[in-house]
Parts: sequence; C-alpha cells; structure tokens
Amino acid sequence: MAKLRYFDASNSLNARNATPAASHSEFLRTGKITRTRAHWLAEERRYLTHDEVAERTGRTLENAGEKTHQNINGFHRSIQFPKMLFHRTLRDSPHLGYCHVTASRTKFARYEEVSWAFYIANFYADIGDNDNFFDKIDVKYSRMYFAVAIKPGEHTPEKMTIDRSVRGNGILFRTDDPQVAIKNVLLLGARNEQLREIIRQL
Repeated sequence: MAKLRYFDASNSLNARNATPAASHSEFLRTGKITRTRAHWLAEERRYLTHDEVAERTGRTLENAGEKTHQNINGFHRSIQFPKMLFHRTLRDSPHLGYCHVTASRTKFARYEEVSWAFYIANFYADIGDNDNFFDKIDVKYSRMYFAVAIKPGEHTPEKMTIDRSVRGNGILFRTDDPQVAIKNVLLLGARNEQLREIIRQL
C-alpha cells in the first residue's frame, strides 16, 4: 500500500480567502498591480510529516477524551473515575488514532472483579487480537467508544492486554453513540443496583 501523504489545507484556504477573485479586476478597480505571492505563484501545498499529523490527531483525541471524562464525572458524585488520558495513532495512518480515557475495576455480571479500560477512537472498527488491535477499520463513522476488560500483559511488550476470558473476547461495549457510551461507563462504575437502575432509565 502506498504511504499516505498529508498537506496543510488551512494555509491554502487562508490564501484563497485573502486574495481577490481576479487580479485584473483589482487593477481596473484601483489602478494598482497586486504583487502578493498568491497572485503570481501557483498555489503551493505544504506537506506535513507523519509526526506532525500524529501530533494534531493526538491533540484532537485528548481534547475529546477530556470532555468525555468531564461528562462522565459530572453525572453523580458517587461515580467518579480517574482521568488517565493518553493516545496512540495508527502507524501508517497517523490521522487515525484512539485515546485512553479512564480505567477502573468493577463487579460485572457473573465476574467477581473485572479491570477495564475505556477508549475513544476517531474511526469505527472491530477489536482484533493483540497483534492487530483493530480489524476492518471503517472511517465512515467519526467516533467509536469502547471498553475492554484488561489484565497485566504476559509475554508481550504491552503492560496491559485485553482479558479475553471475559465474555470470550474481552469487549464490554462498543458504540458510535456518545450517550450510549457514557451510560455504559456509568453502569460499570455504579456501586449498587439502585444507582444502576437510575442509570438504566436515563
């Protein structure tokens, strides 16, 4: 697959907005010859490095993670999650990435105690195995919210890996709807059934 190239669209957009539609009409109107570079040179594209794209993607993801964390912790004082923001971008597609928002432990269905992590991605995908975390990436959706059961990594460079003994694949939920995601995170964080019932009725 060809390596993706990225260019800074904001510069060309600003140049276009700042220049008149036609230089000859400007001369007829004012009698002055415009000597700005934009009139005399073809529009130049400034290509971005993959590191620059990854940095921009990371900022966007962490801003989304920050807002989501505030929304979750703003629901009820008895349900508070630690802010644990960090992001990763995909190696050959740095415009795509995901952000870790928070992590916690909870009693979940028949499982006594499950450690889990909650993420936001700027695409939709299936959760794959550890060698290929995402499968079938679909960029038609601008966001994916998901939580996975986690455990300390064994024989892997990662500190934590997906605990696939929970539900057979380790996925607690996956959605493109932010309201559904927040509701699911709150259910995972609720300490008693009474609070869970209130959340379910939202």
